[in-house]
Amino acid sequence: MNDWVKAKVVGRRQWTDGLYSLQLDGLINDFQAGQFIKVALDIGGERVGRPYSLVNPPHERPLEIHFNEVDNGSLTSTLSSLKPGDDVWVTTNANGIFTLETVEPAETLWLLGTGTGLGVYLSILRTDAPWTRFPRVILVHGVRQAADLTYGDIIADIGRRYSDRFSVVAAVSRERHPGALPGRITDLLTSGELESRVGATIDPATSHVMLCGNSAMIKDVKAILEARGLARHRRNAPGHYTTEQYH
Repeated sequence: MNDWVKAKVVGRRQWTDGLYSLQLDGLINDFQAGQFIKVALDIGGERVGRPYSLVNPPHERPLEIHFNEVDNGSLTSTLSSLKPGDDVWVTTNANGIFTLETVEPAETLWLLGTGTGLGVYLSILRTDAPWTRFPRVILVHGVRQAADLTYGDIIADIGRRYSDRFSVVAAVSRERHPGALPGRITDLLTSGELESRVGATIDPATSHVMLCGNSAMIKDVKAILEARGLARHRRNAPGHYTTEQYH
């Protein structure tokens, strides 16, 4: 059973048509970067809730979620219309295993995300964990349109702080964009363009890979990684890549 508490919307940002972030002032228990909470609204006499990864690191407030408005989605269409001062429900406890807690150190941490899957990495990157355990961190954000490349200010701040250890690659699949690789993450892995861009190779000896975002991307990249000898990471069996699908 979920323990729900009320939270208040204190900030709202519409990035593009259908792409949003909400900031929430709510009392939840301590969490680890990479975990998610459920956010809910009472709609038609029913509490409708969905899991959302937290964008904010554990030591910062307000809480923040990043989401797409889903066609005919009973929750997201209402969430996207909320304004500062409106109330929502949130779970008091965060959950999930998409964290660095049990991941073995490696030479390179690869963070591969599509769309709003970027958000969870912004929580992780603003903690000490990746920087004390991995000499190099590579963030890859795959989107359809360049307008969907969100949180550029936060990514730039991280880059300034860890300039010699942090690489960022944008992959835009449906248009050309200066500085971005053209195509999907899966195609860029298969062709070798992604690794060539950053001068690093994904292999079991040097890499840990995290995957978040579109389920088709996760499925395809898992197959690519496993063909290279990378194994899925589990708490009781350390591996080379981490993923979590809670939708």
